[in-house]
Amino acid sequence: MTAATTRVGVVGPLLGANPGWVVTQGEVLAAHLTEDGLSVQTTSAVVPRVRRAIDVARTVSRWRGSVDVVIVLAFSGAAFGMTELGIRSARRLGVPVIVWLHGGNLPEFVRRHPRRVRRVLDLADRLVAPSPYLAALGTALGREVAVIPNVLPAAAEATVRTSARPRVLWMRTFHPLYRPELAVETFARVRARHPDARLTLAGQDKGGLPAARSLVVAEGLDGSVDFPGFLDPAGKARAFADHDVFLNTTRVDNAPVSLLEAAAHGLVVVSTPAGGIVDLFHDGVDSLLAPDADGLADAIERVLTEPALAASLSAAALALARSADWAEVGPRWHRLLGEVADGR
Repeated sequence: MTAATTRVGVVGPLLGANPGWVVTQGEVLAAHLTEDGLSVQTTSAVVPRVRRAIDVARTVSRWRGSVDVVIVLAFSGAAFGMTELGIRSARRLGVPVIVWLHGGNLPEFVRRHPRRVRRVLDLADRLVAPSPYLAALGTALGREVAVIPNVLPAAAEATVRTSARPRVLWMRTFHPLYRPELAVETFARVRARHPDARLTLAGQDKGGLPAARSLVVAEGLDGSVDFPGFLDPAGKARAFADHDVFLNTTRVDNAPVSLLEAAAHGLVVVSTPAGGIVDLFHDGVDSLLAPDADGLADAIERVLTEPALAASLSAAALALARSADWAEVGPRWHRLLGEVADGR
């Protein structure tokens, strides 16, 4: 069997078809494989978790005889139950199963639940991770983990910044893991030096939006911070064009596509050095990395006042992002699918 004739099933939280939800890597992969001519079936786009579990179990059972390989996205926390359901459902089809590790919290979850995680992941024929950060779990799991980078949803028309304006974009989920308050604290320091500075805080609310809004008011920034909510692809493209600095403040992370998207549009990346970010971006080469508000604000100040630095960081980040294009990543997926389908 060749990769071109391999019939693929993709199982995971594929929620991007719903308004206000980010398109996931599972959806991006499925779309690219379909465009390449493969037969691809997916599940599930159902948002409520219990209903999604029912949908996954029913849908996967109907794939018998119509798929050759199943790819299951694995996440930690409460989502690991969905991962286990997907893997066990796929195993009943009698076809190889590839488990695709995701989520910056997965190493901590493995540390706290080693027996459970190993028991479930031992059902996989192959393990894949988008970064060396998660691939390192192979040691704890006693398994080899292949590294295949995340894929950008679409090619971007980038403009390399030859200088940077004080226009800062933060675009993640309003959740404690992503620390939107740290973005506000950082921006308060930037605005003290640049009164015309503006910050956009964009993303889906997972409980952290009210606190971020309150902090903006408390810091006296309510006239210079925008909250546009969740941005669809067109909205993201406009936001990338309107800003020069992308600020990321996560506490835990893996290989965030949002940073790659910003880099692909030519923005200068300033981020915390969380988890797998340090495997992806390199301080002083294609980004500036700092652990706290003072360090992040100082990094942004350098970008704003050193045009040559802004230009070099922007160009290097753009080159990094292009390594995540499907033209670069796709052949690795095709090779893996062919190997697994042939039992190699």
